[in-house]
Amino acid sequence: MDNQEIVQKLWNLCNVLRDDGITYHQYVTELTYILFLKMMKETGEEEKQNIPEEYRWDSLTERHGIELKTHYQKLLIDLGQESNDTLRQIYLNAQTNIDEPKNLEKIIRSINDLDWYSAKEEGLGDLYEGLLEKNASETKSGAGQYFTPRPLIDEIVKLVDPDPGERCNDPAAGTFGFMIAADRNVRKKTDDYFDLSQNEAEFQKHKAFSGVELVKDTHRLALMNAMLHDIQGDITLGDTLSELGKDMNNYDVIMTNPPFGTKQGGERPTRDDFTFTTTNKQLNFLQHIYRSLKPDGKSRAAVVLPDNVLFESGVGDKIRADLMDKCNLHTILRLPTGIFYAQGVKTNVLFFNREKTDKDNTENVWVYDLRTNMPSFGKRTPLTHKHFGDFNKAYLAEDRTKIKDERWNVFTREDIRKKDDSLDIGLIADKSLAVYENLPDPIESAEEAIGKLNQAVGLLNGVVEELKEIENGNSQYNKSEKVAETPGVYNHE
Repeated sequence: MDNQEIVQKLWNLCNVLRDDGITYHQYVTELTYILFLKMMKETGEEEKQNIPEEYRWDSLTERHGIELKTHYQKLLIDLGQESNDTLRQIYLNAQTNIDEPKNLEKIIRSINDLDWYSAKEEGLGDLYEGLLEKNASETKSGAGQYFTPRPLIDEIVKLVDPDPGERCNDPAAGTFGFMIAADRNVRKKTDDYFDLSQNEAEFQKHKAFSGVELVKDTHRLALMNAMLHDIQGDITLGDTLSELGKDMNNYDVIMTNPPFGTKQGGERPTRDDFTFTTTNKQLNFLQHIYRSLKPDGKSRAAVVLPDNVLFESGVGDKIRADLMDKCNLHTILRLPTGIFYAQGVKTNVLFFNREKTDKDNTENVWVYDLRTNMPSFGKRTPLTHKHFGDFNKAYLAEDRTKIKDERWNVFTREDIRKKDDSLDIGLIADKSLAVYENLPDPIESAEEAIGKLNQAVGLLNGVVEELKEIENGNSQYNKSEKVAETPGVYNHE
């Protein structure tokens, strides 16, 4: 049994909990509580994680009914108060949503009976990510709001290309997908860290990758995801746009997909170090990101942002100008629609480097349009790595001017200034609209159609009149015939 099959089996267990009124997202959180204990047993980590003996996996399999549920409830509370930091954070304020003891028992038995040897061979981290991806693909769960499509993450990480020894951060971490992909990228370069010294390998595991997540349950999933990928970096529960974010700085790499929308209630961020204040969360995250990069000419970022960040006027103009002053905004990727949980949302990836000075660092902005004349993405047509092939070729070209691709265009800083620093640029002609380009004037067309219809009605009226005359003539003929044929009746005509 491969991980995909195991994920499907785990996901199907959600049906057991329908009568308890549990949502998909609650189910994944509940699974995290239970899977953590099972995975610690399978990997021999129970002692290393300081899990009290009375709360280890076997304590769940040897109990039944009400006794099991009572024990499980106490387990959640007590593990949330343990001294072990990872253990405490995963179970912090944990509570079960399962009402029926028989349902809890069925889930534990089913998890215990899975093929854990195969799961370990393929990687428990990959198994857990598969579960998170399944949750995000279910529109009813609403989980897509913090789950960036894996192909998009992988392509961004490939192009940003984190190196060993670099400090990488995601200020809106979600389930920590960007940092896990960054870790995978560095491991690939270093033979799974075996090419590094012990100190360098320790840095990679404990300090290289960090993030901040605002939502408690999502933070829990991020911790579990990181641990199963052997990443022990700092994942903070909190708000980057609060005072907490002021101490987040000097990063070599930032990759992130900040939440969409305005700050709840329309209030401004609680930080006092932003040059420009706004209620637009994405613009605030953008400010935070380019300010928290190390000003050494090598630090770099890739940020997924909605279209409004590209064209919002007022403070938006000022933030974009500040970004292009402090950084070299070298590339914008206009993403297709339908790749996120909200079908209509239009997004982009901004790629930029923080430079050593704070003025006039952007000369040219290259824009790749991966949106226009693209398939309609969704469950039936998922976004895949192959869709990024031509963009990657253009992005990585030694001489970008030699790339012959209608989707690939360049705009000078002067061009952008003339547009009031709007970055809503680079979209090509939509071929689906071409059929309308040579249509005649609609009023003239309507008048012509009415004329033809009136003409047709006149012709039809003429046909009707002729048919009536014929019908009347036949009627008279039939009447006279009938009189002639009737015995005793004479035709005086």
